[in-house]
Amino acid sequence: MTAVRPDITPKQAPEATNFPTGFMWGAATASYQVEGAAAEGGRTPSIWDTFSRTPGKVHNGDTGDIAADHYHRYRDDVALMKQLGLKAYRFSVSWSRVQPTGRGPAVERGLDFYRKLVDELLDAGIAPVATLYHWDLPQELEDAGGWPERATAERFADYAAIVSGALGDRVGLWTTLNEPWCSAFLGYGSGVHAPGRTEPAAALQAAHHLNLAHGRAIEVLRAQLPAAAQTSVTLNLHQVRPLTDSAADADAARRIDAVGNRVFTGPMLRGEYPEDLIADTSHLVDWSKLVQDGDLATISRPVDALGINYYTPTLVSTPVQGADYARSDAHGASDHSPWPGSEGVAFHLAEGKERTAMDWSIDPDGLYNLLMDTHREHPGLPLMVTENGAAFDDYVSPEGKVEDPARIAYLHGHLDAVQRAIADGADVGGYFLWSLMDNFEWAYGYSKRFGAVYVDYASQRRIPKASAHWYSDVIRRHGLPPADGTV
Repeated sequence: MTAVRPDITPKQAPEATNFPTGFMWGAATASYQVEGAAAEGGRTPSIWDTFSRTPGKVHNGDTGDIAADHYHRYRDDVALMKQLGLKAYRFSVSWSRVQPTGRGPAVERGLDFYRKLVDELLDAGIAPVATLYHWDLPQELEDAGGWPERATAERFADYAAIVSGALGDRVGLWTTLNEPWCSAFLGYGSGVHAPGRTEPAAALQAAHHLNLAHGRAIEVLRAQLPAAAQTSVTLNLHQVRPLTDSAADADAARRIDAVGNRVFTGPMLRGEYPEDLIADTSHLVDWSKLVQDGDLATISRPVDALGINYYTPTLVSTPVQGADYARSDAHGASDHSPWPGSEGVAFHLAEGKERTAMDWSIDPDGLYNLLMDTHREHPGLPLMVTENGAAFDDYVSPEGKVEDPARIAYLHGHLDAVQRAIADGADVGGYFLWSLMDNFEWAYGYSKRFGAVYVDYASQRRIPKASAHWYSDVIRRHGLPPADGTV
């Protein structure tokens, strides 16, 4: 069937002048974090199924087998999205659900779930935004070497063709990869994410092949999608700050910027890997052999927008000999570094800042600076905030409500930062709250709650938190309410 994309222009209240016309108000989830139904419809294990079953890898031994049961409850969840006034829903597709081995033909039962989800969204007037990859590589591809192997990028291109062929007439905005930094450096460097490998060279190889997979997918999407469809990639760019104004700390920030940001923005947006990144990591990989002829031209295929995920800034320094530094890079504890070539850099928690349940400092100025820096470095490239949110220790009151004033304050501050960036010239076209609902929070299992909607995992009951009602009011206004959080 062919359907027209819904009108996502918000209805503006008379006083709502804060955000541009057509600004996309949404919320986001990811397949393994919410779907459940891990063995239904032909789905086979992904690396996260395997990792979560490995003793000691995930808090409390939690898995995504059931998660938020979105696979069975998507109709009710879409109805809740409509009730909250969402204009867009950013979801990811499970590679293992639609192409279980990572090779060969699609499983139509797997595709049917996404067809039904997209149709339900369109019927509700909500724009579907599809992400092809949010970290759940089919286990069989990992068994063949995973992202450090070049062949995985080619398999991803085939998978992109399958999904875009099934949904391309109904989905108008596509994202190739979500946070490839996490896939490469947490998955193959520090090992705190699936597949749990701790191999610095493999992490760099994975980064290049994820870049190549993105470029190959863009080629496929452009060949198959209608001309009006838009393509993007989502990066968790690190807003890196030196601890002091010393030259040594400035070099520490440069190093982390190289392996945290420019390892992706360089090839994707400039068609080159940064020379300093190559110099910092040349003892680990031979870039002249890793990057083959034509790779950079493929990786730098133009995109229509860049998605930016932001939660907290990154504060770094060069270590002082003998000093004791906590591993505070916000990405989970490990004896192995996710920063190949820059393992000696020290990370710090910002002093005097409030923190979330993840122990991440709350700093909306970091989002403003990140948007402005990206706008200046890549002028003319439309931006979207594709994830932003916070985990707090939410609970249901005896009255059956979930009050989360700290999350409301977090969101207000960060949306104000987006508004300021737009006023100062950044082309920011949308904001996606992370997350629509509480879910499987990777290695933290179900111990951290990021959702605007509370999920009672035992009953799967959904309870919109106070922040959900607050965000609904923001969407209705097309602008921010008073800073005291009143609705």
